Amino acid sequence: MKKSTIWAIAIIMGFSFLVLLFLQFSYVEEMVKMKKEQFDESVNRSLYQASHNLEVDETLRYLEKDVNETERRAFTQDSVMIDGLDGTIKHSHQFAVAADDGTVYSSFQLKTFEMKPASVPKAVIMSKDKNSLADATKTMQEIVRNRYVYQKALLDEVVYNILYTASDRPLKERVNFRMLDQDIRNELINNGINIPFHLTVSTTDGREVYRCPDYEDKGREYTYQQVLFRKDPQSKMGVVRIHFPEMNSYIFSSVRFMIPSIIFTIVLLITFLFTIVVIFRQKRYTEIKNDFINNMTHELKTPIASISLAAQMMNDDSVTKTEQMTKHLSSVIGDESKRLRFLVEKVLQMSMFDKKSVVFKKKELDLNEMVEQLALTFTLRVEHTGGKIYTQIEAVDSAIYVDEVHFQNAITNLLDNAVKYRKQDEPLDIYIHTWNDSEKLYLSIRDTGLGIKRENLKKIFDKFYRVHTGNKHDVKGFGLGLAYVKKVIDLHQGDIKAESEVGKGTKFTISLPVMKED
Repeated sequence: MKKSTIWAIAIIMGFSFLVLLFLQFSYVEEMVKMKKEQFDESVNRSLYQASHNLEVDETLRYLEKDVNETERRAFTQDSVMIDGLDGTIKHSHQFAVAADDGTVYSSFQLKTFEMKPASVPKAVIMSKDKNSLADATKTMQEIVRNRYVYQKALLDEVVYNILYTASDRPLKERVNFRMLDQDIRNELINNGINIPFHLTVSTTDGREVYRCPDYEDKGREYTYQQVLFRKDPQSKMGVVRIHFPEMNSYIFSSVRFMIPSIIFTIVLLITFLFTIVVIFRQKRYTEIKNDFINNMTHELKTPIASISLAAQMMNDDSVTKTEQMTKHLSSVIGDESKRLRFLVEKVLQMSMFDKKSVVFKKKELDLNEMVEQLALTFTLRVEHTGGKIYTQIEAVDSAIYVDEVHFQNAITNLLDNAVKYRKQDEPLDIYIHTWNDSEKLYLSIRDTGLGIKRENLKKIFDKFYRVHTGNKHDVKGFGLGLAYVKKVIDLHQGDIKAESEVGKGTKFTISLPVMKED
């Protein structure tokens, strides 16, 4: 699959996941907003109803008090009258309410008429009964009207007392705080809110007259308030305030079911990104593998062709076999066999490192001596380019505990690369420097070769990676040298860093702990 196709799929899928996450977060935000609005409406409605109930309770208390007092001032009077002419008996029952000064607020009278049955014919009695029923009906209507006047007078007196008496009392005497707290709680439950709240009551000028026993400031950023006794004078009103310490938990409890969905979406997004990274990494490994196969084929062809040609000449009877020629052909076969074995060994060494089956044979060595010996080995090759190797030995405590073969091979690879990647037809200079501090021992190898581009510098320690040189194959190798160096240094608990600038050269710095043999 083409790289552009993979990128297109990755962008489309990534954009889709991001849009899905955005929609989910938007939905959660909208749900939280709606829940908050519903919560605000329910709390305000509950506070209003509790305030209304408080005013109604006060009115009922005054009404009950005045009714009781009125009933104590009420009196009844019965009277019976007999008409001597026709023997009719007149009976009346009167109910009246009077003030302390004798003023009568209301009175009503029920009249009944009874006639003497013996002196009245039956037909007349029936007629009289009908008249009595009509009179009784009129009397009941009069009772209702009088009762209405009476009740209205009572209510007028109650209202008068509330207006001019109740509002004069202090707020703490007018409000039963325990009942107010319970009333608010009941109203909240009726509106679907059953979480703890904290309550305070204060005057309109801010003087606090009550605070609930378990009051705390947590959650005060969301405070709701309601005016008490709204129709009273401004100075006589009260203000009840409540806030909910667990309000956030209550609000977000409505969107908890969305959390698993968001988590799984994020997991899918991370998995998708990881998959894309793996795909690109595998694609890069495939390209590296193909380069490795091409390089290996090119590298192995030369020694195999040389060995094959030398063997063919030795078996060709038409070629004169002098002792010098035979010796030369044997030398070619031996040298190319060693070269072939060295190439195969490199691949096998990296395979052993990958399987973690390599065993180090460590011993105590002197880094300064090793560096001087290797510098002497490469002197001829460097001087052949017209350059020189400069050594600066400054390490005081230069004892290290390493595997001599692998560690020496690692430094050799660095020096060999400096020679390989030199500027053509220009002298090559190599600078080797050792020094140490209280904890680390350092070795740096700097050359004046071609240098490495910044984008390639971070990949040079990757296995099989080689800096692209187009179709030129003037530098041999599989791209395993620096990967091998990195592995050896890491397994010795050390570190290696590379610095380079194109056209000016490259510098490798190795740091190792001063290790002692156990």
